[in-house]
Amino acid sequence: MLRFSDTAPGTLRRRDFLHVGSLALGGLTLPSLLRARAAAADYGVRAADKSVIFLFLHGGPPQTETFDPKMGAPSGTRSVTGEIATTLPGVTFGGTLQHLARQAHRMAIVRSFTTGDGNHDLKPLVGRDTGGANIGAICARLQGTNRPGTGLPTNVALFPRVVVPDAQPAVRDFGRFEATGSLGAGYASFVPGEGGPMEKDMRLEMPLGRFEDRRRLLGSLDTVRRAFDAPDALEGVDRFRAQAYDVILGGAARAFDLSEEDPRVIERYDTAPLVPVASISKQWNNHKNYADNVRSLGRLLLLARRLCEAGCGFVTVTTNFVWDFHADENNATVEEGMRYVGAPFDHAVAAFIEDVELRGLQDRILLVACGEMGRTPHVNKKGGRDHWGRLAPLLLYGGGLKMGQVIGRSTHDAGEPATEPVTNARLVATILHSLFDIGKLRLVPGLPQEILRLTEAKPIEELF
Repeated sequence: MLRFSDTAPGTLRRRDFLHVGSLALGGLTLPSLLRARAAAADYGVRAADKSVIFLFLHGGPPQTETFDPKMGAPSGTRSVTGEIATTLPGVTFGGTLQHLARQAHRMAIVRSFTTGDGNHDLKPLVGRDTGGANIGAICARLQGTNRPGTGLPTNVALFPRVVVPDAQPAVRDFGRFEATGSLGAGYASFVPGEGGPMEKDMRLEMPLGRFEDRRRLLGSLDTVRRAFDAPDALEGVDRFRAQAYDVILGGAARAFDLSEEDPRVIERYDTAPLVPVASISKQWNNHKNYADNVRSLGRLLLLARRLCEAGCGFVTVTTNFVWDFHADENNATVEEGMRYVGAPFDHAVAAFIEDVELRGLQDRILLVACGEMGRTPHVNKKGGRDHWGRLAPLLLYGGGLKMGQVIGRSTHDAGEPATEPVTNARLVATILHSLFDIGKLRLVPGLPQEILRLTEAKPIEELF
């Protein structure tokens, strides 16, 4: 972690001004990392000019109230929120997803996705099928921890506090989103904002009396002092040191700063007005989680888009644990829960798709949205749905893949795949195939066996 800091006169409290993420690995300096990343390209590891945003729907979203409503099934099985026609002929979504229904021709929905069990964990993002590592850590191992040209972290994880400073801490009771398995801690996700307001953490605010300009600030760092002692030092350093200079004092931090975004775009993404926090019933112990979800989800997806557009490789997005619709003391009923959780999801993802399309980034950014499981085909006596690992909803958008389709079918009660199952391993393989030339990747010398195994699974063929 690289950190610029200053102590205000007359106080003992240290204020942190800039966090640029894991810019050191095993004692290497930033220029060394950038040089190593360039050398890695000689082995064919260079990824396509694409990024992935993995929107993890923590808790397990219901398949019937999202993308497989089964309105021909009996009451208690079919979607409790009804259905809505989409732009794909004959395809309907759950009644809450009115904005996504208008974007269906731009998405791929998988109705035969199975996560394998009904446990609360972080699969398929982190789990057995990824060797215990976040998929972003795998990308960082293959591409380098920082991106060439910008120095932005390859692997970033965004939680509510990054955009809503008074939100609760990230939920890690069911696993760590930053896990790296056996790859090593150096490939962990960069997590901005968990220690305070991210926008301030990522901005240089040194007093002018102490630092006249950015170059003198860089010269004050022991790790690079020798390269920048003289006023004309940049003229003699190689391109990697020049790139390091641009990373530290150039535009990398601006990608994390939503104040740099057009206010009209921020407003289009904003999910906070959809459900006033005061209207969320406090009879559920998770009411604070619902509030954090409503306040943060749209802005998190906007920030993820900014990071990918600026050059990040893999961005994990999740809100606090919300999709667990048991209708017990902790969790809302399915119908109420879809108002608190489904409506912001519908609004935010639709706004994201519209924004990406307007910017012409639909071939460069792949969005994957799913949770660790689905919900039971039958509503319980209290109006909730319980854990279900045999079928779960899965949405994909962009990445240059074939959109405008529904892949696979489920049984009459949305309880099992009725066609060939799409497993966690196949989803992971799909992400890797979208980013890399797998044939070349398998020839890379020294590639860990756990990564090679990930390339052996069959991707979702209909997308390619």
